[in-house]
Amino acid sequence: MQAGIFRAGSVRAVGFGMGALAMVLAFAGPAAACDALTAGPRGIVTSVVDGDTVQLGDGTQVRLIGTQAPKLPLGRDGFETWPLADEAKAALEALALGKPVQLRYGGERIDRHGRALAHLYVTDGTALSGEGLWAQGEMIAAGLARVYSFPDNRSCLAELMASETRARLARLGIWSDPYYSVRRADRPSELLARVGHYELVEGRVLAAERSGSRVFLNFGRLWKEDFTITIENRALRLFTEAGIDPLRLETALIRVRGWVDDRDGPRIEVTHPEQIEVLASP
Repeated sequence: MQAGIFRAGSVRAVGFGMGALAMVLAFAGPAAACDALTAGPRGIVTSVVDGDTVQLGDGTQVRLIGTQAPKLPLGRDGFETWPLADEAKAALEALALGKPVQLRYGGERIDRHGRALAHLYVTDGTALSGEGLWAQGEMIAAGLARVYSFPDNRSCLAELMASETRARLARLGIWSDPYYSVRRADRPSELLARVGHYELVEGRVLAAERSGSRVFLNFGRLWKEDFTITIENRALRLFTEAGIDPLRLETALIRVRGWVDDRDGPRIEVTHPEQIEVLASP
């Protein structure tokens, strides 16, 4: 298989007291730091918004790029708190609140909300290395966030994927709760119940086909009902740059991550190669 698609794996509710939370953070294992980043500004974390967002003393709000922690409503009407969202926020507070940090960039630096898109390093001297503790790596390793990437921000994903795999196999944090289970591609009705959710889905590609500017990876024979991955032309250029031909995924066992929608059955649109992990090659 060509390089560039990740090779790599399902999952009960658990209550977290603060003691148990501290143990998860202490025993999650060291999170490998990522070297391929550009140094950014420093500051002090004065508040933690949720498990993947903090605010610095100068007012800068920092989105921990590369991760998605369980979500809190944050003022959104009708939004239900995701399981373990409070625990994820508490873990990030324990890690970073009131401490000096440095931002490091690996792609687009500002989002449409004006938040800094950065990797966050806690530099208060608690880490063994001079770089500081890598917040993203720590949260993923503790099972309190998932890997969540964008086509314009793809640095450090191999390290984060490896940490996520270890946390999932150990059933840490979110990986012990069915809400975050890895879904089966051959159960489209269950996937339809998850429309509008960010999901990890595993299955074997039945057919890989190109139609016009799109590639379709089909997981069943009824393409209007079964689960499908779509890859648009803009994303296909990123696959080409990475030396990857998605048509060669036919018959491969893969895991894909992304937002589920319903267009001729459940579907995930892939915008960059790192959304796909090859579990078994054709």
